Amino acid sequence: MIDKLLAPCFVYLLAIFTVVAVGAAAPPVVEIGSRRELFVDEFIIDTLQGAQLRLHHPIPREVAITYDAPNEGNTSSYVRVFADGDRFRMYYRGSHYNWQTGKDTHEVTCYAESTDAIHWTRPELDLFEFNGSRQNNIVWTGSGAHNFAPFKDANPACKADARYKAVGSDAKGLYPFGSPDGIHWRLLSEKPVITEGRFDSQNLAFWDAVRGRYVDFHRAFINQVRAIRTSTSNDFLHWSATRVIDLGAAEPQHLYTNATIAYERAPHIFLSFPKRFVPSREAAYQPRPEHDFPGVSDGVLMASRDGIKWKRWDEAFLRPGQNVHRWWQRNNEITWGLLTTASDLPDRRPELSLYATENYYNNPCRLRRFTLRVDGFVSVNSPYKGGQLITVPLRFRGNELEINYATSAVGSVRCALLDESGAPLAGYALEDCEEIYGDQLEHVVRWKGVADVGALAGKTLRLQVALRDADLYSFRFR
Repeated sequence: MIDKLLAPCFVYLLAIFTVVAVGAAAPPVVEIGSRRELFVDEFIIDTLQGAQLRLHHPIPREVAITYDAPNEGNTSSYVRVFADGDRFRMYYRGSHYNWQTGKDTHEVTCYAESTDAIHWTRPELDLFEFNGSRQNNIVWTGSGAHNFAPFKDANPACKADARYKAVGSDAKGLYPFGSPDGIHWRLLSEKPVITEGRFDSQNLAFWDAVRGRYVDFHRAFINQVRAIRTSTSNDFLHWSATRVIDLGAAEPQHLYTNATIAYERAPHIFLSFPKRFVPSREAAYQPRPEHDFPGVSDGVLMASRDGIKWKRWDEAFLRPGQNVHRWWQRNNEITWGLLTTASDLPDRRPELSLYATENYYNNPCRLRRFTLRVDGFVSVNSPYKGGQLITVPLRFRGNELEINYATSAVGSVRCALLDESGAPLAGYALEDCEEIYGDQLEHVVRWKGVADVGALAGKTLRLQVALRDADLYSFRFR
């Protein structure tokens, strides 16, 4: 890392070393345009020196919902959340497991909404009768209610009467559903549209705006291990043959759910938040020891550029933590969907909200909110002694370089633009960059007071970032 405490000659030596480090066997040029790049995989990275990729973890907050309504219960789960205009929508399975009979008493799809993603209300919809009353928040019953998974369709060709879509399953496969308002639903096909796989999980589909098609992710069993299949469609009714996602050399692990999204701030990147189930371990917390249900769960992070090849971070993204109610099997299931919400900081800067199940199979089952820094899944992290990142060759569009970063009081960040061989471009070397310190989501980098990099747009170059006791979460040219 270079900062004011280091001699200018060291800056020069680092630049010389950079040329040597990237001079041979240059990787292909990446056209990033003005898109934001994260560090959830190594795609954009050529070299890291004295720095590392660091996985970050959500912070537990308040309980969002306690599943204590008659149409809910101790196995309420498979939650979906998304922003829709000035409100947030939530869909979830309301169900209850009777320990005496060993069976579920009911399975219905429930609905809640919120204006802040913290306080949720259950509207009385008067759609379906439950226990003799229609004063409830049920939006679907019957086939598909076990794992009904809605989304708002962003396809420009989408018809108004199916602006909201969903998939739900029975033993035969996945069925498509449509709705004009997200409340009143109808089946779009009497036959399942995807039949290859195992469907007793939260299976999902959504419109992939970057690639202009629908994409599905659903459960598979491969060699008796829970895995994930995917397929694509142009019309939501006719789907390609399914493929098992490729995790490379990663060891097989039970991925119970997938909770896959196209990340809103970088929609070319798929992020997935599977519940990882470890059935071979005894539960660390046994609220009902007479039943001896085995297994513990946590949440992991995965990333993909195409939906087929994935990087799985094997260290837990969401640990059970010190809450004993999350050390019982099938807990820590991250909901499908991330919400951008206001933080409780004085400037109300945005953060990400996600949710996870706790006290499953027990009473009362709950859904807890967690928060995470915007883009804060993985960072390039450097200790106090300093380190650096150099990207692969890239071409951009835009006039400014924006970074999402955080430092300590003594830490710093500096950026340089290099030619394809690794030599600093005139006026954009590390020593030209103003020292950056603080904690900002969208900081514009300046070199000797100038932020404009428009003259370099469309040219092949590399980005070098030197850090000291700092984290870099994302960058983009804009």
